[in-house]
Amino acid sequence: MEIADYIVAEDRDLVKRTLEGDDTAFEYLFNRYRDAIHRLFVQRLGGTNDADDLLQETFIKVYINLHRYSQEYTFGQWVYTIARNTFIDFVRRRQEDLSIDDRFAAPASSAPTPEESVINLQQRTQIEHYLERLSPRYRQLIVMRFFDEYSYDEIAAKLSLPLGTVKTQIHRAREQMCRLIAEGENR
Repeated sequence: MEIADYIVAEDRDLVKRTLEGDDTAFEYLFNRYRDAIHRLFVQRLGGTNDADDLLQETFIKVYINLHRYSQEYTFGQWVYTIARNTFIDFVRRRQEDLSIDDRFAAPASSAPTPEESVINLQQRTQIEHYLERLSPRYRQLIVMRFFDEYSYDEIAAKLSLPLGTVKTQIHRAREQMCRLIAEGENR
């Protein structure tokens, strides 16, 4: 299989090829989901120290249990579920390592400070402003991909478009959004 074929292959095809012994197919699956799962761990942990280990543990579980994957779900949903369960197990293990006093101590509030709330609102308002300046098609694609977290395949199916068209249009929409943000910062 050529590299270009791996790049455009659907997740289900890569799963099938991996189960048939094609380790390169799994490498492409890993590369597709690695950053999103890593970001998830970093957000929940507040840093990257344990996130790398949890990412590795997640994908070891994915590889070992790949034969259990059901096409009833998207591959991304299945990987996310494994990542979430890996994180829950990690938190439980960490709790077991704490003394009883530390276990029941009041946790520090994770609620944003008033200043953080204002900054978050300003950032959200800016993003919405830039989204409004995109064409309706590009706006729809950005929202579906990055806010609703649809896969490229899901977007293609929902919009009845070829997968290549969806990827190209999302790339263009992202570029246009970046240009708008850069122009806004240069004012």
